[in-house]
Amino acid sequence: MSPKPPVIDAHQHFWELGRFDTAWLHAPDKTKICRNFLPPDLKRHLDAVGVDKTVFVQTQHDVEENRWALAFAEQHDWIAGVVGWVDLASPECEQQLEEFASQERFVGIRHITQDEPDDNFIIRPDVLNGLAVLQTHNVPFDLLFYVKQLHHAAPLGRQFPDLPMVIDHLSKPEIKLGNIDNWAPQLRAAAECPNIYCKLSGMITEADWENWTAADLKPYIDIALEAFGPNRLMYGSDWPVCELAGSYEQVFRALEECLGSLSETERQRIFGGTAIEFYGLNVS
Repeated sequence: MSPKPPVIDAHQHFWELGRFDTAWLHAPDKTKICRNFLPPDLKRHLDAVGVDKTVFVQTQHDVEENRWALAFAEQHDWIAGVVGWVDLASPECEQQLEEFASQERFVGIRHITQDEPDDNFIIRPDVLNGLAVLQTHNVPFDLLFYVKQLHHAAPLGRQFPDLPMVIDHLSKPEIKLGNIDNWAPQLRAAAECPNIYCKLSGMITEADWENWTAADLKPYIDIALEAFGPNRLMYGSDWPVCELAGSYEQVFRALEECLGSLSETERQRIFGGTAIEFYGLNVS
């Protein structure tokens, strides 16, 4: 009998107030998460639901955070990967990448594209040059978009067919408002590119923070399932951001509930296998 594959959370964060720029945490609506969140804080949640490994995802446009997170990965073998940051728009992009690319647990790059004042940031020529560097080095890229930026995903997938890309948080559909029609067509278009994947993450903070249920999330999950299939979907908690609207355990159980009709093999892909494949994680 083959061993059960590991359960992987493909999207979590750490931060420590004062270490990097955490000014965003001091906004009035962020009070619940305006404190330190470090590996021991997460581990008890992982143990509670049976998650074996995680992927840390950047919160800073600062290569020093890469080093900080990689040090945690050295200390905690359950941190299977680090998605960090390099300056895609800089001529030094490749040089920055080479510092980290040889480290086994450095598995990807992300830029907080959603917060760029220019909605077309990701298709600027200098940024496209940076994405070409990632493609050359076969380093996956996380697409952090709002719905208004999602239309860029499919053209990027076609322009960089050998660059694995993953849409974080389903591109933040407006779940609280029940909006689907302004989001689903672009998600489906992105899914037509075989190199684009999607994370089932970050949903409860797009729903009604106080009153959300798994049923509110299911229409969006079902569309993602139809578009990408289990082989290109992966679970992510978005902890500790999720704590604005619910606990780690609630996030995990809600996704389990929404995926209840899938086969065990399909659920294992979403809860681990896809992340292992996409990020090239060593989970042995």
